[in-house]
Amino acid sequence: MVLLWIIFVAFILLLLALDLGLLHRRPRAESVKQALIWSAVWIGMALSFGAVIYLGYEHHWLGLGTRPDPVDGHVNGGATALVKYLTGYLIEKSLSVDNLFVIALIFSSMAVASEQQHRVLFWGVLGALVLRGTMIGLGAELISRHHWVMYVFGGFLLITAGKMLFVGKEGSGAGWQGIARLLRRWLPITEQFQGPKFTARQSGRWLLTPLGLALIMVETTDAIFAVDSIPAIFAITADPFLVFTSNVFAMLGLRSLYFALAGMMERFAYLKLSLVLVLALVGAKMLTAHWLRQWIGAGSDLYLLGLAALILAVGLLASLRATRPIRATAAFVPEAR
Repeated sequence: MVLLWIIFVAFILLLLALDLGLLHRRPRAESVKQALIWSAVWIGMALSFGAVIYLGYEHHWLGLGTRPDPVDGHVNGGATALVKYLTGYLIEKSLSVDNLFVIALIFSSMAVASEQQHRVLFWGVLGALVLRGTMIGLGAELISRHHWVMYVFGGFLLITAGKMLFVGKEGSGAGWQGIARLLRRWLPITEQFQGPKFTARQSGRWLLTPLGLALIMVETTDAIFAVDSIPAIFAITADPFLVFTSNVFAMLGLRSLYFALAGMMERFAYLKLSLVLVLALVGAKMLTAHWLRQWIGAGSDLYLLGLAALILAVGLLASLRATRPIRATAAFVPEAR
């Protein structure tokens, strides 16, 4: 299993190195068309990795699928592991979109130039992967030792869904402003941006630049959102490899998705309601998993995947329909006789 983790982490580091070192070496603003293409590439890569998940667990590559999943107590075969991976990816991807609204607020209020936003997001995603990997390891260990933690996570998700329902877009991004003021009071920060630098040396001492402050704020908001999203995937599986890989691929496409949606954030009027329903669905599943398996059987995860996809699709279509541009039409005026 250790070799498996080394191979996967090396693969991800290679992708990140190509992303920053080759494809985005020079700071520049990314067009919506480029962002959409790269979003499609990352999504395609995540879905293609599903074939690796299926074959790996079906044929027990490097020890995959040889231990019971702490969530349901069953050993994951190829089909079961694939459903859990796809469900985890869909839920983590959808929940990460809400994070983009706050990141957009941070960039606009701190006047981060569009050509420097990619650099902040890249290092922000890299830091988020380290943080989430640590949280996943701790969460999986807790569930494997104490199954009652599942019920704690389920109740927490229902509470989070309730809070999201009654907090508007303004409220969801209000907390980071207080954190930014606190950091400005504690940390020495330059008055002006220093190009792509996160730190700068002035008068013989190192100072944080506004771009560095933006990076800290992006990392902080992801840590806050991870507290909500990480427990959600444990409703599906506590297999560390499935949890980590689905999270990694959801996070890898976050940068491109931001640039693809940055100009049309306001069109997702019903996104938050969709995310509330998904969180409530996942929380309820965690609290009733034992009875659901008795009633539905082993297909409960497949039903969860279908319901989550349906909720998100309906929310997306309703949002686009409600906020579609109104075409101006000339009023019909009868010809005077």
